[in-house]
Amino acid sequence: QVQMVESGGGLVQAGGSLRLSCAASGSIFSMNSMGWYRQGPGKQRELVAVITSGGSTSTADSVKGRFTISRDNAKNTVYLQMNSLKPEDTAVYYCNADDWGWDYWGQGTQVTVSS
Repeated sequence: QVQMVESGGGLVQAGGSLRLSCAASGSIFSMNSMGWYRQGPGKQRELVAVITSGGSTSTADSVKGRFTISRDNAKNTVYLQMNSLKPEDTAVYYCNADDWGWDYWGQGTQVTVSS
């Protein structure tokens, strides 16, 4: 069982930046992929960005060019750098670990972007 703990959320003005962190209790080195999802008010959870074990990344079109996902295997931590934030980025952000078919989720961290 891997525990995931997100941090770094908060309130920020439009155009600002935040960096989210997701610390795993176990090794993420062998995970198939690590990802960030978000769920806005009245919306379904959606994939924001994912990074594979090989380091390949993919981001949703809505955040492309603004958000960057990265991982530090030595620290068992995944990051989401969010720049040029918009009010529509307001959501609870969740960290996910795909352990080759087993999914682990964090409790989520709130990001609120004011206009």
